[in-house]
Amino acid sequence: MEIFTENCGVFGIYSDKNCIHDLYYGIFKLQHRGQRYCGIATARKELKLITHKGFVRHTFTPQELKDLSGRSGIGHVSLSERQPIMMESKLGPFAIAFSGNIINAEGLFNELKKNGHSFFTHTQIELLAKMIVQGKDFVQGLELLAKKIKGSYTIVILTKKGIYAARDPLGFKPLILGKRGSSFAVASESRPFSLIDFEIFRDVKPGEIILIDQDGVSTKSIVNKGKIAHCAFEWGYVASMDSVIDGVPVVRVRNNLGASLAKSDNVEADLVAAVPFSGIGYALGYHKASGIPYDEVFLIDRFASRSYLPLTQRLRDLEAKIKLSVIKDVVRGKKIILCDDSIVRGTQIRNKVLELKAAGAKEVHVRIGCPPLRAPCKYDIATRSYKELAARRHSTKEIAGLIGADTLKYCSLQDLVTAIGMPDISLCLHCWSEKEVI
Repeated sequence: MEIFTENCGVFGIYSDKNCIHDLYYGIFKLQHRGQRYCGIATARKELKLITHKGFVRHTFTPQELKDLSGRSGIGHVSLSERQPIMMESKLGPFAIAFSGNIINAEGLFNELKKNGHSFFTHTQIELLAKMIVQGKDFVQGLELLAKKIKGSYTIVILTKKGIYAARDPLGFKPLILGKRGSSFAVASESRPFSLIDFEIFRDVKPGEIILIDQDGVSTKSIVNKGKIAHCAFEWGYVASMDSVIDGVPVVRVRNNLGASLAKSDNVEADLVAAVPFSGIGYALGYHKASGIPYDEVFLIDRFASRSYLPLTQRLRDLEAKIKLSVIKDVVRGKKIILCDDSIVRGTQIRNKVLELKAAGAKEVHVRIGCPPLRAPCKYDIATRSYKELAARRHSTKEIAGLIGADTLKYCSLQDLVTAIGMPDISLCLHCWSEKEVI
């Protein structure tokens, strides 16, 4: 998968004991959502904050974790900026982190500036923090936020009292609650919970504002806009395959999509393979539905970073080549069904196809689990322009030629909706359908 993304992940915990190691491993398990920056804020007698550039396990030292000890805290991983941030305000000191994208941010910046507010960073997280403190308390501030913002967000706010968490009224981004005894956590995905022995408690509802404190989880308000638009790309690519979002396991969706590709396919092949990691769920679904053997054709270098992190196309391509090497003995003389989640520009899947053929593959038939991408996402996941989307400029047959595949096939939009198992009116499908949800 070759997408450029401004994605990130949030985590919060209120524990019956020192929470720092649960918090540390919580954001570590969200590392796939952002690898450029990471940060942790905790509360004891006072709030403490440490952020780093780099990976969670490469940057936080044992001494820093000791200094951050406390019974409650929030964490963040990001590709774009350092979070959480900390603020003093009329509501008291607090730390805040968020995931998402505010479409009308500039208008909101200008509105606050006209009212005498200044900004140090001009980042969306600073904007959100300053909007929230316009309320008489954090709940009212989050209510005002929900009514003014266009876009997507999940927010965690750490105070001395506890942790406030909020999900945007349309429920674009996932936000899941976990429980272990009298301890509670909230996260962008459910996958951290298994590592720290939490169980999924429930999903935060669209528009819901909750408080996690010594009394557990309590709903403080729900801002309802009468519409839900869960990001379907979370199941298609962003989320880890071991996560469950809004009650729907990610692995089930990807297996269903792979099966859909197989059921309407008539290509003869020797094996089904994946572009790891994002293509694995699709390939396994295809394998199970078709009966064609599954095998690994690429070896993952576990010391390489994810290929979309470098900013230039040349460096993205180089990193992708470093990350995956061909297992030639498996490939030689074979007709291969190669599964991946999506095609953005087409450059990296082309490189993978060419590498397989250079290693002796007789045929390579590319099967893509998500429909053709036709619009950059304005709500969070984003390619940088329409012109970078191959499906905007070329037919499926033309793309097959450009990437060197013998054949190319995508799942349909209806396949995606069916695989998730929710009505299409409850999903944001903008990047495939170009239909606006706001």
